[in-house]
Amino acid sequence: MAYQALYRVWRPQQFIDVVGQEHVTKTLQNALLQQKISHAYLFNGPRGTGKTSAAKILAKAVNCERAPISEPCNECASCKGITNGTISDVLEFDAASNSRVEEMRDVLDKVKFAPTAVNYKVYIIDEVHMLSISAFNALLKTLEEPPKHVIFILATTEPHKIPLTIISRCQRFDFRRITAQSIVNRMKLIVDETGVNCDDDALKLIARAAEGGMRDALSLLDQAISFSQDRVTVEDALTVTGSVSQGFLNKLAKAVEEKNVAQGLEALDELLFHGKDPSRFIEDFILYYRDMLLYKTAPNLEESLERVLLDEEFRQIAESVPYGQIYHLIELLNKTQQDMRWTNHPRIFLEVAIVKLCQTEVKHTEAPASGQVSQLLTKIERLEQELQQLKASGIPSAQEPASVPQQKPSQRTSRKGFQPAVGRINEVLKNATKNDLNKIKSVWAEMRGRLMKSHAALLNEAEPVAASSNAFILKFKHEIHCQMAIDNHRFIETVTQVLQELTGNQLQVLGVPEDQWGTIRESFLSSQHKDEGESLGATSEEEPHITEAKNLFGADFVEIVD
Repeated sequence: MAYQALYRVWRPQQFIDVVGQEHVTKTLQNALLQQKISHAYLFNGPRGTGKTSAAKILAKAVNCERAPISEPCNECASCKGITNGTISDVLEFDAASNSRVEEMRDVLDKVKFAPTAVNYKVYIIDEVHMLSISAFNALLKTLEEPPKHVIFILATTEPHKIPLTIISRCQRFDFRRITAQSIVNRMKLIVDETGVNCDDDALKLIARAAEGGMRDALSLLDQAISFSQDRVTVEDALTVTGSVSQGFLNKLAKAVEEKNVAQGLEALDELLFHGKDPSRFIEDFILYYRDMLLYKTAPNLEESLERVLLDEEFRQIAESVPYGQIYHLIELLNKTQQDMRWTNHPRIFLEVAIVKLCQTEVKHTEAPASGQVSQLLTKIERLEQELQQLKASGIPSAQEPASVPQQKPSQRTSRKGFQPAVGRINEVLKNATKNDLNKIKSVWAEMRGRLMKSHAALLNEAEPVAASSNAFILKFKHEIHCQMAIDNHRFIETVTQVLQELTGNQLQVLGVPEDQWGTIRESFLSSQHKDEGESLGATSEEEPHITEAKNLFGADFVEIVD
């Protein structure tokens, strides 16, 4: 075939021709000049961003007869041979069609042989993520101990599928999506060189449809040139890319703004009659409102607009649509797009979405006038004065119900640390029963599940250790956690309320750190033993093992049987 596609004819032959990847080309050029060439590179990035082209340019640069240089001369025999593919020392290997370990071994068996025509053997493995595990294992050994005359360049669009042992042995370069403006500049250069007449707006539409890939953009440009007559127009670009014209989107957005359901459905029928894809249309409509939001918030960021060309009609629509409505429209369109993926009738979902868009009412909140603000401030001041008078007269406010007496904090904190309420703890221990404690423990997990995360976190290392019918003792592992929990009145109220719902009893919470709990408990047990001995008139000492059992488990839980 005499004709070649534009992306093949205009394939970059020097680093300067690789558009939008300056962070990669600059690093490689410096390495070439300093003769710090690595044995393995990994080029990762979206399709059509120049990974394979950069690999071939690097292969020419390291083998150029004028090396070390930052750019291949493309004039010597080595550069011409690598460009034409006649030098066998530079091998392009497609892993997508040669993924088995046998093909990889056939290639690696020749690695140990010295190059015949150039200085370095360069292996360019495209779509390397398609290799099998066995093929990766075969490649790993060579990457670990490569010959001095071999350079591997791995290219992929899915680096997460490559074993980490391979990635760690390569210098990784991430290729970015090319900006729409860079693609337009490159296409302008091409159409000027080829003598093709093309509208600037048509080039912008093609660049945005390419989604950051130069190869996709040149393929679409090739199609548009073939489709057009004497000049590539915006309509030609819309037809080739399958996009919806901005005039149509403006017309539909106007129908939505005016709540004109009939006009919206009529425009949709016209769109589908011309064979437009519903999925592509809703994608364009979402981007249309996205660009409208960006334009309203940052009018100077024209480069960030993906779908819209700033014309007068679009500016007028954008000024009339409030922010809240744009948020709602994008959310509704996005939900419709998700629903359309799982149906055999996308047109129905699209029509329903248009009706919803035209019938949606968005409430607009206006800022109060200065007079209203002053009235509100006056009312607030009067309410604050009344609240102070109520407090001074002793009448509880709405936030402090009269039916619930205000409880004084049962524990105090001082500079010496947390001071538990020993007297109240002893009262609980006097009336403590095993049934009351088990009742709390049985609902403890459910109670924690009902608390807020911040409150539940305070109970991570806390547990109830004794309980009576109206209170329980909560032991904390760390003193700081105990202090934070007991001093937090909201926490105490919430725990009390939830336990009352689960157990039917209103229980008072008494906190104690773990290092103080042992001392308080032993002191209580010793006083109890002394009181029992005096009341019974005991004349003989208690058996040592009985005393130890009571110290361990508590006097209430030890039963002595003769």
